[in-house]
Amino acid sequence: MSLRPKIKAAIFDLGNVLVDVDAKLAAVRVSRFAKKSPQEIYGLFFESQLTKDFEEGKISPEDLFLKVKSLLDLRASYEEFLTIWNQIFFVSENNRKVAELVIRLSADYRLAMVTNTNILHYNYLIRELPGLFTPFHHIITSFEAGARKPEPAIYRRALSLLKADPEETFYTDDRAELVDAANRLGIRGSVFTGFEKLNADLAGEGVQTDAHSP
Repeated sequence: MSLRPKIKAAIFDLGNVLVDVDAKLAAVRVSRFAKKSPQEIYGLFFESQLTKDFEEGKISPEDLFLKVKSLLDLRASYEEFLTIWNQIFFVSENNRKVAELVIRLSADYRLAMVTNTNILHYNYLIRELPGLFTPFHHIITSFEAGARKPEPAIYRRALSLLKADPEETFYTDDRAELVDAANRLGIRGSVFTGFEKLNADLAGEGVQTDAHSP
């Protein structure tokens, strides 16, 4: 019986792993400047092709604003829109534990963050929470890569930068379909549901986390 290769690299998602996200908060705030309900706004915009295009870097922030303004009949300035757009993140105790784990892992493993995000959210988080990003050896964003998870190209880019084979790489993400896509490429990993499970899953793969719960 052949032994599985040792894990030498790890890939982490950003949203709802290292920082929690609630886009519905933005929909509620946007509704104050529009003639649509928060539910309509969320459905029309936050799950639309427009958002996907923005996350793949196909349109600029200014073009996004103009399209949103037209789509929602938005009565807000660009600066007001930016504030609403960015204030959807919050850090939980669970997030803090994962961030501390990442710092510990960075000493012995090659780490990459792979995230479906846009330039506005990325720049906001870099400014407000820079410590989330510094332990990672590589940051791969969808808007820079021109591809979003679960497209194979973005996972392959991470593997190339990490100089790791799929079987040597652990990946965690809060969305099962994105983990499944990585698994199909041979990447090992699990769905993130909380720090305790992540710590146990890493240990099960032979990763030394030196982690403990208070």
